Amino acid sequence: MTATALAGCLVLATSCGAAPTAERAGSPVPQQPPVVANPVTTTPTKGPEPTKPTGNAINVHKVRWTKAKPVSKGRKIQLTWWSGVAPCTVLDRVKVRETAKRVTITLYEGTAPKARNVSCIMIAIEKTTTVKLKSPIGKRKIVDGAK
Repeated sequence: MTATALAGCLVLATSCGAAPTAERAGSPVPQQPPVVANPVTTTPTKGPEPTKPTGNAINVHKVRWTKAKPVSKGRKIQLTWWSGVAPCTVLDRVKVRETAKRVTITLYEGTAPKARNVSCIMIAIEKTTTVKLKSPIGKRKIVDGAK
């Protein structure tokens, strides 16, 4: 009984899903042109999106930045990080703490108050902001305050 059931399953499994060839069916199978989907094109960006703190975000939290680059002869630091789309994700504020050996910079993001009943798309955007230092960076180490 088991051998009969196994043989029946084997026959069924090998015959399922196999389309008859043109020779077996007795008539030629018409050739369909290949389906070509419309390619999705995106406009390349010129770099990170410049962002300024809003100071009024809700649900504020720390965000890690990915790059810190001294500019203006070390008097400013340009920060780059990955974020969401405004108004769902906005830069609330940037905290800078300077000591003789290090500069700790912390980014704080949240949601703009006007985004209460807004649907937000889940897409990552590279953003940038520049902060001014009290004194030039010199040999001090730049530290991410969100780590």
